[in-house]
Amino acid sequence: LQQAFSKGSLKPGLNVVLEGRPKAINNVNGLKQCLFEFQRHLDWIERLDVTSHLVVDATSSASDHILDKDAADPEDDFKREMSFYHQAQASVLEALPRLHQLKIPTRRPDDYFAEMAKSDQQMQKIRQKLKSKQEAMEKSERAKQLRALRKYGKKVQTEVLQKRQKEKSTMLNAIKKYQKGLSDKLDFLEGEKASAPQGKKEGTGGQPVRKGPNAKRRYKNQKFGFGGKKKGSKWNTKESHNDVSSFRASKAHYKGPGKPGKKNANKRPGKKMRQKMKNRSR
Repeated sequence: LQQAFSKGSLKPGLNVVLEGRPKAINNVNGLKQCLFEFQRHLDWIERLDVTSHLVVDATSSASDHILDKDAADPEDDFKREMSFYHQAQASVLEALPRLHQLKIPTRRPDDYFAEMAKSDQQMQKIRQKLKSKQEAMEKSERAKQLRALRKYGKKVQTEVLQKRQKEKSTMLNAIKKYQKGLSDKLDFLEGEKASAPQGKKEGTGGQPVRKGPNAKRRYKNQKFGFGGKKKGSKWNTKESHNDVSSFRASKAHYKGPGKPGKKNANKRPGKKMRQKMKNRSR
């Protein structure tokens, strides 16, 4: 290299420009020698080579097996790969009967044991990695479902709040109209249990509904109660007359000064009280 560099024969760049076309070499003797080395006259069981024609489908009828070479388009990738696949099928169908004739098994026995290419420790690591990946995928899927449920719950909650706000605004507008005298209806006080429209009111079975108190009366009953019987409410009955659970002998037979049960009855009145009593006596 140093000599070539000193002569100036080395040129920059990785590609070398050739002057003229290279001369073709036809070494017939070398090709025949290579062919002779390839041609080993061994039994078929040692070679296992099968030559089959181009076929359309190995499972179809025999008349459809042969395919015209001129009809095949080498530029069509799909047809080319399918021709390879069908040719392999035909080769297998041709080789299996020959193997059976030679009494060579073509299926692996049930007790077949082959040493693994990877050790048990390596396979255990692979299992752990696959397991952790599957758990991560399941966790991600659960989190995605929870996010979807949370999003749906927020949507439902928003719809409920909007519905309540709308009902509240409707009721407030109805109350304002009633206060201003623009309307005399109090149906908004019933809420969702609004009364049926006036006219033909029918209950279940087509029977007419009995008319009860109006909305104003029902609102007052709900706010203040339903009242009750006033006259004779303090009269004694047989049960109250016979009930002596509240009787106290100490209060009934009290003999001390002053009224029974009066606190500080024996205490002397104070100075201010004595002055008031003196002024009254004058």
